[in-house]
Amino acid sequence: MKSFLKYTLATLLGLFLFSILSVLFFFGMLGIMMSSTEKPVTVKPHSVLYYQLGAFVPERTLSFPLFGSNPFSLDMTPAPGLNDILADIHKAKEDDNITGIYIEAGMSSPGIGTIEEIRNALLDFKQSGKFVLVYCPDLMLQSAYYLATAADTIYLNPAGTFQFTGMRSEIMYYKKALEKLGVQVQVIKHGKFKSAVEPFIRQNMSPENREQIRVYMSSIWDHILKNISTARKVPVRRLNELADSLAIDSPEAAVAYHLIDGVRYKDEILDELKERSGYSGKEVRLVSLGKYTKVPAGKHGSYGKNKIAVIYAFGDIVMGAGNETNIGDKRFAKALRKARLDTNVKAIVLRVNSPGGSALASDIIWREVELAHQAKPVVASMGNYAASGGYYILSPADSVFTQPVTLTGSIGVFGLIPNAGKLFRDKLGITFDVEKTNKHADFGSVYRPLSPGEKMFLTTQIENTYQTFVDHVSRGRHLRPSYVDSIGQGRVWSGINAVENGLADTTGGLYDAIDAAAQLAHLDNYRTITLPVVEDPYQKLIKQLTGDVRMRAIPHELRGLYQTWKAIMETKNRMSVLTRLPYEITVY
Repeated sequence: MKSFLKYTLATLLGLFLFSILSVLFFFGMLGIMMSSTEKPVTVKPHSVLYYQLGAFVPERTLSFPLFGSNPFSLDMTPAPGLNDILADIHKAKEDDNITGIYIEAGMSSPGIGTIEEIRNALLDFKQSGKFVLVYCPDLMLQSAYYLATAADTIYLNPAGTFQFTGMRSEIMYYKKALEKLGVQVQVIKHGKFKSAVEPFIRQNMSPENREQIRVYMSSIWDHILKNISTARKVPVRRLNELADSLAIDSPEAAVAYHLIDGVRYKDEILDELKERSGYSGKEVRLVSLGKYTKVPAGKHGSYGKNKIAVIYAFGDIVMGAGNETNIGDKRFAKALRKARLDTNVKAIVLRVNSPGGSALASDIIWREVELAHQAKPVVASMGNYAASGGYYILSPADSVFTQPVTLTGSIGVFGLIPNAGKLFRDKLGITFDVEKTNKHADFGSVYRPLSPGEKMFLTTQIENTYQTFVDHVSRGRHLRPSYVDSIGQGRVWSGINAVENGLADTTGGLYDAIDAAAQLAHLDNYRTITLPVVEDPYQKLIKQLTGDVRMRAIPHELRGLYQTWKAIMETKNRMSVLTRLPYEITVY
């Protein structure tokens, strides 16, 4: 028995010491790898800038050191955000050592607004006379192909596939499933187009929802086809015929119909890049976009004391501090106050890529944007989304820039409270009892239905929030409240539609918004700063490791639904009133 205890204690002690040493080793390696990222990058002549298009491109590069990096190769360069991608493309245009850009794009693709920004930057880059080559090693998604049409050469792997079938909107409805479970979702909303709640109360699209989807989706598709037609010299009518007939059934068909320039294997691509770069060595000199970021830049006012603050609003709008992948009212309001009170900040660019979220958080942020607008010029720039709460917060801006493919508007409000009493009582045999001091002390309980008076109470809150939303937009955009209500009602618009109906001023990207802010502030020499201030990477590491543990607790087959689950959990406060886009929209 003594021997057993001795060996057991020795084993536990060994495991404990091993765990401590593993943690120390991990952080030691992390320190080494992070210090390696500080080494300056030297770009040699005849180099080619290389970028692999990913599925997730944040508005700015995340501070977390392991995000998108490869610890096994000791490469701690994180996946670049849109800010660094655009800056590096503009920087490479003037860099004599960069002869061209090589992009691998295919089955991973970010939002269509992000694609539009990068595509326009590539078109501008080509004006330098340098080449842009895009290669797809697997499946060429339509959104990736749209980006590729900015290149002068597009190649596809001989064994690859090409998707060109048009756009669709597919929505899952839960009403019957919830009925079988014994769950009733009680919905209060304002806006006949506010369809976020429809999956809980319908089995198909409402006529209003079908109409809004058809309008904005057709607008986006027409814009994409027009630009593809211009780039590839294929008429729009012909492109639609190819999509309708499923004509692109092989890489060779894509070549035959002039959508791409040829089929190649990776080794052939590298040989061509070496030749086009003019390098006579053994292998082409590729410089990854992540490393190229470390090369000093000179574009967009890298000098002078005058500053333009670019404030990034990325993700769902939530109460609290938030983080780099959502918009916490406290953190964001603090950033706006900092920019407003800094006398050297002469103008603010509010970059919004958000489907909305908490109505209260949106209003708190709106107030800070309004105060900033009273103090100095504020220009808004829309990303993939600037809808519902995302539009709410930018409405005071002096000028609003949108991408043609941005989804915006959705001026509407909803609230929902599930009643799962039947599920617990009839399906699970669980009952609840309550003692309370006042009649409505258990208002919002998920174990009973709302009373008529409680429904009226919640309806009043929804109506008040909607009216506030309309009033903010009316004042900010100088539109009649009745007109804002007519284009509101929760309706989602494309960026093209938004310019037509007055929700935006013009189409353009982030740099266009920065230039407009400089003009409004009468600045010739300036530099840009970015806010909110990023978190310490070590704190981010701890949070990320915690999130990774949470992700691993989800069955592998369900991990693709993690973002949907996360959005639901962030609205779990059932008393919240929401100003949010009806659904997640991805253009493939």
